[in-house]
Amino acid sequence: MNRKRKYNSRKKSNKALTITLLLTSLVMTAIVVWIGMNNWDVNRALRQVGIGDTQTPPVEEQETEDAGEPEETEPETEPEAPEEEIPPVEEKPIEEEPPAEVKEPETKEPEKNVTPVKPAPKKEEKPKVTAKPPTSPNKSGYIEGQQLPDKPTVINGILIANKKYPLPRTYAPGESTEARAAFDEMAAEAKLSGINLTAFSTYRSYDYQVTLYERYVNKDGVEAADRYSARPGYSEHQTGLAFDIGEVNYEKYWASFKFGETEAGKWVAANAYRYGFILRYPVGKEDITGYRHESWHFRYVGKEIAEEIFKRNITLEEYLGLK
Repeated sequence: MNRKRKYNSRKKSNKALTITLLLTSLVMTAIVVWIGMNNWDVNRALRQVGIGDTQTPPVEEQETEDAGEPEETEPETEPEAPEEEIPPVEEKPIEEEPPAEVKEPETKEPEKNVTPVKPAPKKEEKPKVTAKPPTSPNKSGYIEGQQLPDKPTVINGILIANKKYPLPRTYAPGESTEARAAFDEMAAEAKLSGINLTAFSTYRSYDYQVTLYERYVNKDGVEAADRYSARPGYSEHQTGLAFDIGEVNYEKYWASFKFGETEAGKWVAANAYRYGFILRYPVGKEDITGYRHESWHFRYVGKEIAEEIFKRNITLEEYLGLK
């Protein structure tokens, strides 16, 4: 009887254990299913039952769930983290250079409108304007700041070189063969009258004129030198058509006012036009020619023009209508 009782008690205990295990497995299964129904969020599942904390656990549970279920992190709040990382990526305000560039021209446009106003006074210093030569010469007749041209000025077929119409620095034609032939013809005729003429200075290069002009400036100053010596690029001698005439053996009258008072000087003044030469700087015409009277300086222009200028008693500037 005792054995039967023991056997029955064991049998009952085995049944109880089995039932307990079944209930436990059912409960566990229900818990797992419940958690699964809450997207495997334990905190959410506990909250649905009415238990569990809503503060710190979510962070811990999310971390554990992230480690266990990487696929389910997408629907969770972790995507909000990359979205929060987008702000650093939102350095695109810097990449938004196109709009910034659009704004820059807009601000530069008013600046450009301001800058033209500033250069305006600077440009008012224009002595370079070609319209000013006849209106803005200095006391000596030169236009300060005037640039030498690329080509010489020819008016009505006549090459002009004076204080308002300079020559190119590189202009170097040498002595005119036509002018030399005309002078030799004139000198031959003068010799018949007992006058032995010579051309002691004809063509001068730009560089030679630099040396000559500086010598006169050092001696008499700029203002005085400008009355009788041309600045480099402004000399008629650079054209090869200007002849300084004197008499052989009378060098003391070369480049002297007194040459015009000699027999030779008077003869040349009265006859030079017949050979195409004009007295370039007559008495009383300094305000027109820019230079004081030079009785020895003659310019070759051709017989026809020379005759008209001589008979009208005018200068080359007046003949060409220059002021």
